[in-house]
Amino acid sequence: VQLQASGGGLVQTGGSLRLSCAASGPGRTFSSHAVAWFRQAPGKEREFVAGISWSGNWSGTSIYYADSVKGRFTISRDNAKNTGYLQMNSLKPEDTAVYYCAAKLSDGTYYSSLTRRPEWYDYWGQGTLVTVSS
Repeated sequence: VQLQASGGGLVQTGGSLRLSCAASGPGRTFSSHAVAWFRQAPGKEREFVAGISWSGNWSGTSIYYADSVKGRFTISRDNAKNTGYLQMNSLKPEDTAVYYCAAKLSDGTYYSSLTRRPEWYDYWGQGTLVTVSS
């Protein structure tokens, strides 16, 4: 699976952006993959932003957010378009980072503690830069 992230840019504080993560390539269908967004600011480690489970997850669709983005960001997916999204509202300067999308093939273990670990994911996109000016 190849992932292509897009939608980053420069926005003022309080503004909005929508990131997209388009999946392509052979193998299992997009719906069989969990999708997540991570971000990495200059000089900082990559951190979890949001994650959404694969279709058919035993407990239904599960979504997790980092505390820092709860209530402002929304993760979603459109399996028909093989695309995941991250709607970002009320952006703050501290949201400035390179945003990466990641995907994990279903293995039946979609838990919060796992989904927040970068090493849990099988595939990564190239990143898209989000800059929030004050």
